[in-house]
Amino acid sequence: MTQLDTAPARPGRKRDHTRDPEILNAALDVLAETGYDRMTVDMVATRAKAGKATLYRRWPSKAELVIDAVACLKVGDRDAPLPDTGSLREDLVSQIKPHSIDDGQRKLRIMTGLASMLSTSPELARTANETIVRPRIERNLALFERAVERGEIEPGLDLELIAGLSTALAANRMLLEGKPVDRDFLVGVIDAVVLPALGIRADIPA
Repeated sequence: MTQLDTAPARPGRKRDHTRDPEILNAALDVLAETGYDRMTVDMVATRAKAGKATLYRRWPSKAELVIDAVACLKVGDRDAPLPDTGSLREDLVSQIKPHSIDDGQRKLRIMTGLASMLSTSPELARTANETIVRPRIERNLALFERAVERGEIEPGLDLELIAGLSTALAANRMLLEGKPVDRDFLVGVIDAVVLPALGIRADIPA
């Protein structure tokens, strides 16, 4: 037995994950711009100013990179305190802020980019739902349930269904009609669709 045979094995080089958030954010940007089918790992590496080999060591396939990127997608105001104005309309409207509009439009573009893959990857579809769709629905549900408690909404309505209306209509407007999802549109959805579905007449300020 040689000295080489008996020498202790050198520990493997530790991978540096400090740039992972930057790389994953670059992947989301490329995905939103090009869609999954046209997206390449080279594009992500160029956007993140990282070596392609570095990405492949961390994510052996484009699919794995995209799933991780979507899983790490920031959820905007999900953890921010819910507004409590005493009026459901004002609570809903107060959530419409410039940064939340920009964040919502980016997420819609990401969903569009994922469209070709969602039907073939249950894991990705589940991840996209959890990070893009559910946070907004859950915030709306919390506001609706509080409105029920104070007697503003009659009990027995399908709150889950109604909580997803604004997201569905925003997606249709942006992705199919090619129109901006701005503050006026979102407030209009609240007044013309969400509140009537909840049995509330919108008292729109003059």
